Amino acid sequence: MADIVVLGAGLGGTIMAYELLPMIGPSDRLAVIGQDPKYHFVPSNPWVAVGWRDREEIEIDLKDVMARKRIAYHAQGAKRVHPAENRIELNDGSNVSYDYLVIATGPELAFDEIEGLGPLGFTHSICHVDHAEKANAAFEAFAKNPGPIVVGAVQGASCFGPAYEFALILDTELRKRRIRDKVPMTFVTSEPYIGHLGLDGVGDTKSLLESELRNRHIKWITSARVQKAEAGKMTVEEIGDDGNLRKTTELPFSFSMMLPAFRGVAAVRGIEGLTNPRGFIVVDKHQRNPAFPNIFAVGVCVAIAPVGPTPVPVGVPKTGFMIESMVTATAQNIGALLNGATPSAQASWNAVCLADFGDGGVAFVAEPQIPPRNVNWSVKGKWVHYAKIAFEKYFMHKIRRGESEPFYERWVMESLGIRRLTSSR
Repeated sequence: MADIVVLGAGLGGTIMAYELLPMIGPSDRLAVIGQDPKYHFVPSNPWVAVGWRDREEIEIDLKDVMARKRIAYHAQGAKRVHPAENRIELNDGSNVSYDYLVIATGPELAFDEIEGLGPLGFTHSICHVDHAEKANAAFEAFAKNPGPIVVGAVQGASCFGPAYEFALILDTELRKRRIRDKVPMTFVTSEPYIGHLGLDGVGDTKSLLESELRNRHIKWITSARVQKAEAGKMTVEEIGDDGNLRKTTELPFSFSMMLPAFRGVAAVRGIEGLTNPRGFIVVDKHQRNPAFPNIFAVGVCVAIAPVGPTPVPVGVPKTGFMIESMVTATAQNIGALLNGATPSAQASWNAVCLADFGDGGVAFVAEPQIPPRNVNWSVKGKWVHYAKIAFEKYFMHKIRRGESEPFYERWVMESLGIRRLTSSR
């Protein structure tokens, strides 16, 4: 009998639990530790922020789903992982022991690293549905008295797609309300060029996204380091290729959404051998931590080195397809260990993304995610907007049913003909 615990109940943690079920024996026990009884579909948060979705449409009560699947669900969250003792200390003082642990916490949002950043400061966020609801309330007030908008991603950010999505969704919504002409917009990003995405571009994302911003009259600042945000003003430093300060600009805004940098969550940060200095989980090619081989990790919490040096630090994104490939490999490897075999599955780490712009969008495929690549493809079109809506419905349906089928593999991989999620080598 083995106790398997999944720490985290977001996209990675939820599907991790579902994919583990077929791998465990009848006497094994599976538990999930989350921060909340409810799961929310993060890719829909930009739609919540402009009022295109209500919170209830993108949320699912995980306790009910997990109970039906006979998975123990702990909603109180983790205070600290104690890997030397094979236990997790929960926020209410109780403990959960494990034989195998999968860390799928996602990130902690590092708003505090920049003065005035975030929902407790002067800018908004779409990283969580709570933030998106607050952004929506602010946006509705803004629409009554429009002014400048600043959207983007700060230094150290690793998730750039949602910043582009939100800027262009805002543009679409402002045009629908016939107030776009009253709103100067600026896109501020730590990327060295538009469309870098933390991946040194994918296909023609540089010209595709530059064209979108240009056609929609959105100015941009790249290699940007946000110094601070104040009420109605953001101070931005532009850094040259040599690393020196080129220019300091004060951008006025009436509404702003800036994606923060990520770091590992407090429950794991600073554990020697488990995390890197930023608090992300160190894993080998089998998603396994070298220091604690009964610990695996999937998703945004995994440590991945940047694709190369940039004037301003940028991280590497973990897209849904990439996360799912990590999940599938991890499930297969834990299944192997439970059966006395050696783990051999490796995640493909391909990137597949549908970036919605409200009335169109850009899709890209990077195989593998880190260049050089076998597939390096991007395209834009109205179909991307409708494809993302369709995928949202499909994914939420699968989460509600507690189905372990690899979502992206079925829905995306077969239609685009890209490589399977895992391999054994």
